[in-house]
Amino acid sequence: MMLIEETAAPPAALPLAEFKAHLRLGTGFADDDIQDPVLESFLRAALAGIEGRTGKVLLEREFSWALRVWRDAAGQALPVAPVRAVLSLSLRNRADEVEVIDPALYRLEQDAHRPVLRPVAAVLPTIERGGVADIRFRAGYGAAWSDLPADLVQAVLMLAAHYYEYRHETGLSSGCMPFGVASLIERYRTVRLLGGGAR
Repeated sequence: MMLIEETAAPPAALPLAEFKAHLRLGTGFADDDIQDPVLESFLRAALAGIEGRTGKVLLEREFSWALRVWRDAAGQALPVAPVRAVLSLSLRNRADEVEVIDPALYRLEQDAHRPVLRPVAAVLPTIERGGVADIRFRAGYGAAWSDLPADLVQAVLMLAAHYYEYRHETGLSSGCMPFGVASLIERYRTVRLLGGGAR
């Protein structure tokens, strides 16, 4: 299975001014924007870190997901949440011939943690041996920073500030997540059951 981010969050959607205020950086200077590229990179890193820990897409983007077999033909859980819309479903065989599935044959069952692609009939279309199902979808809380839940907003700012403050530190263990950030995102983490399998 391969999840690909087809579009990126535009720079205008990132809370650069809020982040500068959070860091208490000085303002009113001629070179106020000199650090903007660096600050943007820390914001993007914090977004990626929190999305990776929670399985939630914060700022709305488009994704494509390729898989070789349905986990359950009666409904396939999607790898991230919240999913706003399924844009297309297509099947590609070993000869790279593509069949676009009629949207009337499937539907999105929305869920805060595990959205599911459901068939309108009994089962999803058959993926032939050696073939691939390609699902394109739009996911995220919204296109604007103000669409995010307040606790996730605070978690991103705190984590980005942590990255900024410790940008020269090389001794931190991999996966370091400050306690305050971890506690803010805990309720958004997906509970995995059945030996870690996604359901």
